[in-house]
Amino acid sequence: MRKRSWYYILDLDGTPIAIDDILAWGRWFEDPAHRIMAQDRIGDVLVSTVFLALDHNFFDDGPPILWETMIFGLPEDDYEYMTRYSTRDDALKGHARACAVVQARARNRTTNTHPNDESTSE
Repeated sequence: MRKRSWYYILDLDGTPIAIDDILAWGRWFEDPAHRIMAQDRIGDVLVSTVFLALDHNFFDDGPPILWETMIFGLPEDDYEYMTRYSTRDDALKGHARACAVVQARARNRTTNTHPNDESTSE
């Protein structure tokens, strides 16, 4: 049996709060403004970081995984990027790293840098 809630909302300060009332969670979840943490468009590419509102730590070991950064629209056909985080601060840092990678790729289309490469870390 799961030890913690699957469902989370954010308080006014952006702190996640576990919630077991699925109807209250659903009402909160309906407004995408609650969940979008950061979005940056760089050329035709979108970097998006959101609060997932569902714990994506499916094995219940370690902290809840509640944020996600994705990059949409990179020119590489088979390239996908998605990273998840346990804290708001890590999500903000991850968003900045993803933006830096997209900007670097825009400056130099010949690079083979992957957003998870350590060379792009702060």
